[in-house]
This record gives sequence, C-alpha cells and structure tokens, in this order.
Amino acid sequence: MNVLLDWATKGLWGLSAWQMVLFTLLVTHVTMLSVTIFLHRHQAHRALDLHPLASHFFRFWLWLTTGQVTKEWASIHRKHHAKCEQPDDPHSPHVYGIKTVLLQGYELYRKEAANKETMARYGHGTPNDWIEQHLYSRFSFAGVALMLLIDLALFGVAGLAVWAVQMAWTPVMAAGIINGAAHYWGYRNFEAPDASTNISPWGILIAGEELHNNHHTYPTSAKLSVKPYEFDMGWAYISLLQGVRLATVKKRPPRLALGAVRPVADEQTLEALIQNRFELMAGYAKSMRRAFNEEMGALKARHADAAVIRAARSWLHRDAEKIPAAIATQLASARAASPVLDKMVVMREELRQMWLNRSHTREQLALDLQGWCQRAEASGIAALQEFSLKLRSART
Repeated sequence: MNVLLDWATKGLWGLSAWQMVLFTLLVTHVTMLSVTIFLHRHQAHRALDLHPLASHFFRFWLWLTTGQVTKEWASIHRKHHAKCEQPDDPHSPHVYGIKTVLLQGYELYRKEAANKETMARYGHGTPNDWIEQHLYSRFSFAGVALMLLIDLALFGVAGLAVWAVQMAWTPVMAAGIINGAAHYWGYRNFEAPDASTNISPWGILIAGEELHNNHHTYPTSAKLSVKPYEFDMGWAYISLLQGVRLATVKKRPPRLALGAVRPVADEQTLEALIQNRFELMAGYAKSMRRAFNEEMGALKARHADAAVIRAARSWLHRDAEKIPAAIATQLASARAASPVLDKMVVMREELRQMWLNRSHTREQLALDLQGWCQRAEASGIAALQEFSLKLRSART
C-alpha cells in the first residue's frame, strides 16, 4: 500500500513541481518543433527535405503527443493558403470571427478534417506507408493514450496534469493563436494578399510560427524571419539538422540585390520588380511614411482632424481592397489635403498593376515601368525620386 501511495504522489521519477513544469515545457517545445518543421515547412509547403530518420521521429512524436494525422494537417493548411480569408478558408477569423477561431479552433479543424473533398484535393504527397496506414492514421488515438500512461508512470497522479497541458498545447497555440491572432493582431512587414500578421518578432514560444505575415508572403520558404531583429526558433533547429545532414533546405526568402542604376528601366528591371515586389513595396511604404511625416504641416494647415491623420498614417500604404469603407472616406480627405500623398497613392497603385496586369505583353509592361520611373523622377517628390532610382538599380 505504501509503495502504491508513494508512486501515486511521486511517480517513478520523483520530480519536484518545478522539475515537472520544466519537463512539460520541454516536451511541448519538441511538439511545436515537430509541427513547424515536419507538418508545416516540410509536409505542407515542401520548403525543405528531411532525412527519413528525422522525418519518422517527428511523425512518431506527433502521434504520441497530439494524435495528429499528417494528411489531415497538410490538407487543411494547404486549403487555408488557397482560400485564405475567403468563405472556404477552414479557419479564418474574418469569416468565423476571432472569438470562434481562438476558442473553437480545434472544432473547426476537426470539421474540415472530415471533408473528404479537402483530403482528396490537398492531401497529395503525404506519408502513405505501412505504419501510417496501420498505426498512425488508423489508431491516431492510441498515441495520446500511450502518452497518458507514460506521464502517469513517470509522475503519478500529477502526470494527468502534465498530459492535459500536452494535449491542449497544439490546439491552443496552433489552432487558436496562429490561425486566429496571426490573422487579426500584430504587425505586417509585407502587403501579402491576406490579413496575416506577425504576432511578435521573436518566434520562440511557437517555434517561429509567430512570424505569420512573413510566412504568407513567402509560403515556400523554410526560414520565416526576414528582418535583422526577427528570430525564428524553428529555423535555428533546421540549421542544426542541416548541419548534421538530416535536413536539406530548398528555399529561403528572396533578397533584393542592388547594382548600378540603369539608364532607364527595362525588362530586367521589370523582372526584378516582379520577383522582389513584396520587399520593394515594403520599401515604398517606408517612403510613404516619410512623405507623410513631411506633409503633417500641410494636413494640419488644411484642418485635417486627428482621425484623418491617424487613418492616413496607418492605411495610406495599404492595397485599396483591404481598406474599410469608413477609413476610405478619411483617406480621401487626407489625399485632398495633400497633393503629395495623393500622388504617392496613385503611383503606388500604378506600380502594383505592373505584376497584376495580364493583358499587356512583357515589352509593354517594361515601357509602362520606364514611363513610371520618368514620372516619379520628374514629380519633385524626394521620396518618389529616391525610390525610382532604387528600382532602376534592382537586380534579379
């Protein structure tokens, strides 16, 4: 009886409360690494290749700690990218509401996992070997049951709490925070064609998945950080795996290369614009913010109220289709009060059409870009002139 009581209170390891907390953080950390490296970057996006040893470790760990079926996760995530912020998006907070995604993200996931059409259309290339068919997918519940027994054996009754945190970790962090908060709050480095945001520049707690706007901008990149101040924990481990030849990175975020300024914009300039459009447009947004600061006096002199100024600071650099109707009215007032800002908004949209236009030939688009640069440099607006020179120095 004493032996049984001793096991129930201490388990086989006899760890203190703080030691059990550290163990729980360690195993949930490994789980998040498995999600971001194996499920997300390797399986869903093929941004890297994994050695079979590493790949199978991640598959086993996810079966043990989440009961996750690889095909389901990859399929739902691919559909999310294909239908992002649209009615068919499996978990957009702009479709279902932020509260629903935060609190019921797992239920949304399970509902989509039962959609056979989603599995058939988006589940290609996921594991389909003997162990996947006969264990991991067929008995997905068995892994988490085994994990419960292991936790109880190691920690006694307290193992139930450890197991509960393990089971809740991925639904809360991935299904809730990433799918919800990372499409609702945060900062944006790039004007990606959706509402994705970076929750924090330090992707540690969720192994880099906090850098979600970066990911939606460059979805096939194995590295999620793009700015010098950003840190992607998942990338640190991928680099380690690559160092011991357990991983091979296939793609990273593109980097804008600059050379001598070309006499005129040409087809190579156009190609550089298209390939590096997100980074270049992020640079254009900085130019607009600088112009805005210089135009503050003009805005105030023309009696633009505080709401108009705030709206201009936050929204002038955004794509027109993403601007709420109420904000659009305020931006119209700001543009009417400042011809400089109005010119920069107009020319931004003209530049954006360079890669959206499907009716013009490559040669015509190059001529359009050449004309754009000439107008920018003749505008008398320093921010536009400097950006045009940078554009003419861009290289592929």
